[in-house]
Amino acid sequence: MRSESVNMQRSHLPLGFTLGDAAGVGPELIVKLFHQGLPHPAVVYGDAGILARACTALGLEEQIRIQPLKTPGAGSCKGVIGVLNRWDSLPPDLPYGHVDARAGRGAYEYLCHAIDDAQDGRLRAVVTAPLHKEALHAAGINFPGHTEILAERTATTDYAMMLANHELRVLLVTIHMALADVPQAINQQAEHRAITLAQLACRQAGIRRPRIAVAGLNPHAGEGGAFGTEESRHILPAIQAATAKGLDVSGPWPGDTIFMRARKGEFDIVVAQYHDQGLIPVKYLGLDEGVNVTVGLPFVRTSVDHGTAFDIAGKGIADPASLRAAFDMALQMTAHADQA
Repeated sequence: MRSESVNMQRSHLPLGFTLGDAAGVGPELIVKLFHQGLPHPAVVYGDAGILARACTALGLEEQIRIQPLKTPGAGSCKGVIGVLNRWDSLPPDLPYGHVDARAGRGAYEYLCHAIDDAQDGRLRAVVTAPLHKEALHAAGINFPGHTEILAERTATTDYAMMLANHELRVLLVTIHMALADVPQAINQQAEHRAITLAQLACRQAGIRRPRIAVAGLNPHAGEGGAFGTEESRHILPAIQAATAKGLDVSGPWPGDTIFMRARKGEFDIVVAQYHDQGLIPVKYLGLDEGVNVTVGLPFVRTSVDHGTAFDIAGKGIADPASLRAAFDMALQMTAHADQA
C-alpha cells in the first residue's frame, strides 16, 4: 500500500523542462509546446525574460503568461508557463544565434537546478532543450554535454546515452570522445555495463524480455580477427557473460546491417560501440521524432536529438516535434515506473 501511495503522489508531480542555450531555439520550442497544450503539468527551468521574448516573437504574448515560481509546485496551468531560475537574469537583448558565455552559464545553471529538484523528489522527470558546447566552455563549464553533467551532478557512475524513435533504440558504449580513442575504451567491463543499461532502458519502456543486439567495432565485426580483435577479446566475452545471467543478448553483429535488422523488429535495442555508429542511423530516420535518453540516472531524463540550431534561432520556424517526443517519452517511461 505504501508503494502505491508513493507512486500516486509521484504521478502528480510536474515534468521539468530546461531552457537550454537561450541564444538557440530552445525558448521558442518550449513556448510552442506549451501553446499546443500538454497532457501533464510542467514547469520550465530558465529565464523568464527570454521566454517572454519568445512569446512576443511568436505573437503569443496575449495568449501565454510567464509566471516566475520559487518551487515547482503542481506545475503550470493552461495559458501560463511557470519558470524557476536561481541564476542571474539574462539581458533582454541577448543576441540570437551566437556563442555567448552568459547563455552557456545560464544553460548549465538551469540544468543543475532541475537535477537538484528531481533528486529531491519535486519533479516527475526532466526534459532538456539543447545547449551549446562552445557556450558552455566559454563560461568555464568544462563538460562535453548534458550527459556528463547529469552523471556528475547525480554521482552516477553507470550511465549511457540512448537515442530512440518509433523504429529504433540505440544505446552507446562510448559517448563523447575522439574516434582514435574509442578502441582503447572498449573493454569487457564497458560492454557489460552497456548491455545491462540496455536491458534497463527496455524495461523502462515496458518491454519485459528485451532482445539486445550488440554491434561490433570493426568492419564485418572483425571478420574473425582479420580486421581487429576487439570483438573476440572484449565484446563477445561480455555478451556470453550477460547471456549466462539470463539476458537475451546476441552479437557482435556487423554495424552495416544490425540497424536494419532492428528496424524490421528482430531486436528491441542495439548496443553501438561509438557515437556516430549509433546516432547516424537514428538521426537519418528524422530529427523530428528522435529522443535522447540518459539511462542509469536516479530519475528519467529525455531530450531532443538535435542541437541549438543557431542558424534559425529567433526566426520562429523551429519545429517542436522532437521536444514533444521527448516529453511524451518521459511521461511514458515514468508511467511504466509507476506501474512496476
